[in-house]
Amino acid sequence: MSRRCGRSCGSRSASATRCSPRPSAAWRAWGTDRVRILVVAAPLVGHLLPMLPMARTLAELGHEVVVASGGDALGRDLGGLPAVDVAQDVSFARSAARTVLAHPRLARRELAGEAGTDVVGLLFGAVNEGLADAVVAVAGAFEPEVVVHEPLAPAGALAAARIGVPAVLQENSLYDGPSLVAAVVRSPLFRRALRRHGLLDELPPPADVLTIAPPSVVGVRGGRPMRSVPDDGAGLPDWLTEPTARPRILVSRSTVAGPGGDPMAAVVAAAPDVDAEIVLVRPTDRLSRKSLPPNVRTVGWVPLSAALPHAAAVVHHGGAGTVLTALATGTPQLVVPGPGDRRHNADLVARRGAGLSVAARSITAASLSRLVTDTALHDAAREVRAEIAAMPDPAEALRACEWQ
Repeated sequence: MSRRCGRSCGSRSASATRCSPRPSAAWRAWGTDRVRILVVAAPLVGHLLPMLPMARTLAELGHEVVVASGGDALGRDLGGLPAVDVAQDVSFARSAARTVLAHPRLARRELAGEAGTDVVGLLFGAVNEGLADAVVAVAGAFEPEVVVHEPLAPAGALAAARIGVPAVLQENSLYDGPSLVAAVVRSPLFRRALRRHGLLDELPPPADVLTIAPPSVVGVRGGRPMRSVPDDGAGLPDWLTEPTARPRILVSRSTVAGPGGDPMAAVVAAAPDVDAEIVLVRPTDRLSRKSLPPNVRTVGWVPLSAALPHAAAVVHHGGAGTVLTALATGTPQLVVPGPGDRRHNADLVARRGAGLSVAARSITAASLSRLVTDTALHDAAREVRAEIAAMPDPAEALRACEWQ
């Protein structure tokens, strides 16, 4: 579990507006001087996990790092990094329900994965409006010299501007980070937070952007490339590392409750006609209680970054973290297009040739068999793995960062 910040970093909104801005002194690369760094992520595990390798690297370089997030994100092992809960007054589920009720047409497009950044901007605008005062309060108490935030946590950039220090944007998905920030800034609720803190209707541009997606998948982007390093724990049961007579297919589902996040039932239905060992990762209790085909096994939460090198393929819901982990390990993937960014992610994987985009209802024994036998899929997946491996690792990328 994470340990709490030893400083008096209050996270209640009552103290937020009393944090006085302070000028930012000129400073050099955080690879040479000890720097206080605040890392801000939305209160969801899938948003914080991609930032932990960078945060831990900064700590290993000798910097003082504090993580500001909340919800299930702070329920994970943060590797000793101090953390502050800035989401005590934020309910992601309530914000999502209100967004859907207020925008039913947009919500239908979002469920189909066709809303672009419109709904995510409104939803995370509400979430960040709830985070803003607490993040500003933490920044005022901790006095960071730089704030690093993910695209859907621009409350970090707001806090950086409020106290007069640089903000660095770290992408954590396959979407262009600045476009996600812009979508949140456009939302009426986040603009209310900006005005509350004297920033009118805009944020200063980031001092730097760390981009993690491989260019052959998403196209060439601006910013500083940094290798996506999966960080989802350690440790596997012995049987999951042992060679098998038949190829092994892992099947995963979303960590966030909602529609379109679980392809397991469809895979189980097709499994008897697939010449493979199929492993369901974190199946629902309802599915676990059912009688499963002889070639289907189950396992609890396991780190996909450790498990995928022992698998021939993976089937999953299309979350960015799982897509990037499969790409980094060179594992062909069958991605189920779904709400939010999941259709976008599935399309990118299929376009690159590193996997298949197949709706859950269309998963068949043939599509699962193709996943483990199609050499073109495996070749493309290995090409992307090599591309990611050639990107600068977090330590190399961070040492190159300089701002004045």
